[in-house]
Amino acid sequence: MNNSPTNISEIKEQSIKELLKQYVRYWYLFLFGILIALTGAYIYLRYATKTYATSSTIIIKDEKKGGGAAELAAFSDLSLFSNAFSDNIANELVILRSKSLIGKTVESLNLNVQYFYEGSIKTSELYVYKPFKVNYLSVSDKTQLTIPQLVIIMHSDAEFTIEDINKTFSKKYSFGDKIDLPFGDLVVVPNTENIDKFNNYLEKPIHVVYHSVENVAAHFQGLLNLVHDGKNGEVVSLKLTSSLPVKAEDFLNELVYQYNQDAINDRSQIAQKTSNFIDSRLEIITRELDSVENNKERFKSTNRLTDIEAEANLILENASDYNKRQVDTSTQLELIDSMISYMDSTSSIDLLPSNIGIDNGEIQSSVGTYNQLVLEKNRLLKNSTSKNPVIINLDSQIEQLKSSISGSLKNQQRFYQVAIKDLNNQENIFNAKLSQVPEKEKLFRGIVRQQNIKEQLYLFLLQQREETSISLAVTSSKAKVVDAAYSGKGQESPKPSLIYLLSFILGLLVPFLLIYIYYLFNTKVSNRSDVERVHRTTPLIGEIPKLSRGEEELIKHNDRSILAESFRILRTNLQYLLAGKTTVDGGLPKKIFVTSTIKGEGKTFVAFNLALSLAQTGKKVVLVGADIRNPQLHRYLPGQQKDKKGLTEYIIDHTIAAADLASQSEYNENLSIIMSGVIPPNPAELLMQPRTNIFFEEIKDLYDFIIVDTAPSMLVTDTILINKIADVTLYVIRANFTDKKLMEFPKDAIEEGRLANIALVLNSVTMSNFGYGNKYGYTYSEEKKTFFQRLFNR
Repeated sequence: MNNSPTNISEIKEQSIKELLKQYVRYWYLFLFGILIALTGAYIYLRYATKTYATSSTIIIKDEKKGGGAAELAAFSDLSLFSNAFSDNIANELVILRSKSLIGKTVESLNLNVQYFYEGSIKTSELYVYKPFKVNYLSVSDKTQLTIPQLVIIMHSDAEFTIEDINKTFSKKYSFGDKIDLPFGDLVVVPNTENIDKFNNYLEKPIHVVYHSVENVAAHFQGLLNLVHDGKNGEVVSLKLTSSLPVKAEDFLNELVYQYNQDAINDRSQIAQKTSNFIDSRLEIITRELDSVENNKERFKSTNRLTDIEAEANLILENASDYNKRQVDTSTQLELIDSMISYMDSTSSIDLLPSNIGIDNGEIQSSVGTYNQLVLEKNRLLKNSTSKNPVIINLDSQIEQLKSSISGSLKNQQRFYQVAIKDLNNQENIFNAKLSQVPEKEKLFRGIVRQQNIKEQLYLFLLQQREETSISLAVTSSKAKVVDAAYSGKGQESPKPSLIYLLSFILGLLVPFLLIYIYYLFNTKVSNRSDVERVHRTTPLIGEIPKLSRGEEELIKHNDRSILAESFRILRTNLQYLLAGKTTVDGGLPKKIFVTSTIKGEGKTFVAFNLALSLAQTGKKVVLVGADIRNPQLHRYLPGQQKDKKGLTEYIIDHTIAAADLASQSEYNENLSIIMSGVIPPNPAELLMQPRTNIFFEEIKDLYDFIIVDTAPSMLVTDTILINKIADVTLYVIRANFTDKKLMEFPKDAIEEGRLANIALVLNSVTMSNFGYGNKYGYTYSEEKKTFFQRLFNR
């Protein structure tokens, strides 16, 4: 019990070694696979299209937080720049990836027209330098999807030939000519700034491909990646992967520029709308102020008043606070009335004036949000219809927000109306106390109060108009560029190190899988390990190498081949196996039977060569053909008479002596051969006759060794019947021929006692599986081997 873990560990270690051994045996396949894979990887990397990562970093300014540009620092105290927008970084990312903005970028850079140069192996796109430019003057909307690919061949800096890819038309033109084609008109303009580069493309076909702006915009929209980790405030990274780094850099830079232009246009619309509103109000206030001043002048002239203000200030010194509050409240009420009147006359696509002085932060914030929604709706209407669900949703939000703003204004209006009423009541009380003030002075005070209200409102509107004019004159970009678009030095894909690594793994994996599949479907015995795995207790005393085509099958005198040496080893192991054993009658063991499971495993070959090997030691050996159903000894006896009497005649005819059957072999003087005789109709019953035992008793004293070639054990019962006569039975298994399942038959026969004194011999073993001789670099032959035989140890 204590030794079990050790034995299990040894068995596992041995199994692992055997598993590794069966793969290491084919090391040349792994080497070949790696070389092929790495060569393929090199060719792929040589001609594969390389892509590079291009990135740019910007800061999207949050103007609500006072994030204006440095050039507007002088105006940072103006409320227009601090409350114009309520930015949301997520919304800005959507705008940056919008198809409309990317479409403007594509149109600006003319990216929907591509130029390709047809090389000897692959076609490359021309971008940095193009020998000419194709201007598509007009393209029919109905044919945008079917515009053919054009092929232009330049003959000189003046002439070129244009044709379509299918060569349905071909004609020579001069540069600058207007070319009328079925899908539209175009003009080809040469680029001769670098005449050397221009000449390199002469007489070489250049392909021109036209795409619709929408398709190209959708393509870039899918490639563009915007990264905002939420930790760096308004910092956004724009990333793009392309095979043309310069093209990707131009696209990202232009995209940021178009984004800034779009934001500037939006702010200009709001500022312009506010300016128009202020101008209209100033016109009304100016007329009202002129009317009040004229009334004041007529009143003073009619009543001959000179310093009524000084007298009123002296009398109404204590009433100044009420007057100031009345003026402020009336101003706010006037602004609210104007705003309500303006809202009632606008539609859902009109912007509202922002920051006109209404003293209510909630209303100002709502107006800013309302304008942002209107701008978003107007932007979407450029590429969509009013039935779009997104626009319908925006309309609903705009109407709700407009209703909310209107309600807030009306609430504020009622509040100021109540406040003015209260102030008027307080004024009446105060006026009662001033009953001694002349009626004319009170009338004059009312005129002055109206004048002050109109003047304050007039000055306020002038200030707002100035701020709006500044915002129109000074426009700042929405996105500040931190890092302009740049491309990394290393390629993004394919990665050479990764490709070579994967190729190396693939070069190992494919041979491994081939070998694995080979062993998985290979049901034949291959080597010594396959035999010993089934027959753990039965000794394997010999391995016979596989013979090449045309190689001699029988060993000769003083033979130094690996075949002869393998039989010498078999002979030696057999002698050690027989050493110390005695037969039933007390004699030395000498009867050696040779059998196999099925036909074709080489038992006759082994029996004949073993007999020759024993005879070469000077021993007297007789080879008996006991396979009376299918005798094969005659294959190795071309000079012998095949019809000579043999074992079957001896058993049938009691007058025949065993010694008379033997004939000397021409291969060795110490070897005699007894043929099997004629094929009987009842071989099994014949071998069961007592004459069979008498035969072996007669010849055992005549020879030192008796080698018996018997029938296959599984196919017929002959060998099982006479096996008890043998001192030892050599059971032949043929490599790459005997099925592994067939090895269960001798195992069961041994365990059940049907076969006794068994020793195994593995025949036809390949050199890669052979356990002796050349495998360990020690050869007994002088034969010359080819380079590949020496390389693969064949």
